Amino acid sequence: MEFHLTLAERHDLTGQIYRQLRAAILDGRLPAGEQLLPTRELASQLGVSRNTVMEAYDLLVSDGLLEGRVGAGTFVADIVSSDRSLQNLRQSAIEIKPFWRQLTGAQLLPPPPANLMYNFSLSLPDKLRFPFEDWRRISAFCSRRLAEVPVGYGPPEGIRELRDAIVKYVSFSRAVRCHQDNVIVTNGAQQAFDLIARVLIEPQTVVAMEDPGYPPVRLLFESYGAQVVGVPVDAQGLQVECLPKNAKLIYVTPSHQFPLGMPMSLPRRIALLEWATQHGAAIIEDDYDSEFRFAGRPLESLQNLDRTGRVLYVGTFSKVMFPELRLGFIVAPDLIQQALVVAKQLSDLHSPVLAQATLAKFIVDGYLAKHIRKLHKIYDQRRQCLIANLKKSFSPWLEPIPAEAGLHIATFLTSDIKSNAVIDEAAEQGIFLFSLEHFYTSSTVKSGLIFGYGTIEVKQINAGLDLLRKILSKNV
Repeated sequence: MEFHLTLAERHDLTGQIYRQLRAAILDGRLPAGEQLLPTRELASQLGVSRNTVMEAYDLLVSDGLLEGRVGAGTFVADIVSSDRSLQNLRQSAIEIKPFWRQLTGAQLLPPPPANLMYNFSLSLPDKLRFPFEDWRRISAFCSRRLAEVPVGYGPPEGIRELRDAIVKYVSFSRAVRCHQDNVIVTNGAQQAFDLIARVLIEPQTVVAMEDPGYPPVRLLFESYGAQVVGVPVDAQGLQVECLPKNAKLIYVTPSHQFPLGMPMSLPRRIALLEWATQHGAAIIEDDYDSEFRFAGRPLESLQNLDRTGRVLYVGTFSKVMFPELRLGFIVAPDLIQQALVVAKQLSDLHSPVLAQATLAKFIVDGYLAKHIRKLHKIYDQRRQCLIANLKKSFSPWLEPIPAEAGLHIATFLTSDIKSNAVIDEAAEQGIFLFSLEHFYTSSTVKSGLIFGYGTIEVKQINAGLDLLRKILSKNV
């Protein structure tokens, strides 16, 4: 069989010859038993030294693709016979599970496009206000300390210093009742939910979630085979009387419901805990953005009210510091704590120790509390600007939903305008918004728009809303 080699450039000549011959053997153009040109002849043909060709042949021999026969020459090894060449093999696709075949990133929380003028994105903090100089200095100090520690992996549950700092932090800020052994450090809240799912969910386990709710958590539970049931919410939060009787896990956001924003009332919290106790269910309390409360007295966490070990409290530092940090935590009841530690160890051994040590010192030395106080003032100004503008100029189209905490405001559309049409046109004008419909699972869907204010300045809020008002006026 005639086979031609071509050299595109005059560097890495051995590599070029090796790769072309290897590809020809694997796809069947050079079948098993085919004799290759003698090294001297091929070198002359290509205009290279004989040693260059010999090196390429030797590499292929070491790969098992060529074999030298004394007195006969160099031949394609029969390890790749012509009837088994990659070209002739019937391609058998890797089988992806049906759930993952139909899943797309759009079903999660799609990131905003680059270079937006008006970014009302959800769940993003003001990274520009973070004290990175202090963080770098603390990180350098911890790095030097870490270099003195004997080599080895960190504890899967997290280093003691960070777990101690978390205990003090949540005990003071959220009245969470725990000790160091209850805390498991995770790579953000999403890994916390993943570890809980590994330990508590089997195929067909019924999991109850607020509807509307947080899509990444719902899809995560479904990926483990859970049957996720959406439970309606009202002004007091999750409607406990609508919980499916066979639910074994309940995911809630009681501090301020995601995405509508209302807190779960105290009577509803007590009713939920009683229901979980009676039905043998566990509760995940996602306390996202709870650091930023702008009105009213914060209610006690579910975990604080729990007396039967039903609540797994999940928190994260990504929303209050910067998303790339990817550090969160679970405060787990004694009964489930060890199982979660083992799940964490099987998942990724442990979270990065340097980041943990830096965060621990950042908390203990008071930098986190100072940063939260500074951001609280900034976010409150943005929130007041947003609410005032919505009430003053958008009453024909939008009804803001009262919310006392968090980094976004949800609204209901009061006209027949389709929110997706508004979202699309707004995007063309450089405005990034979320549609409320994106977060519903049931057929009972309320149309609306959601405005995040974590990353957008007051001036941009006003300018973006002026432009949005014109878009809504056109669509009536």
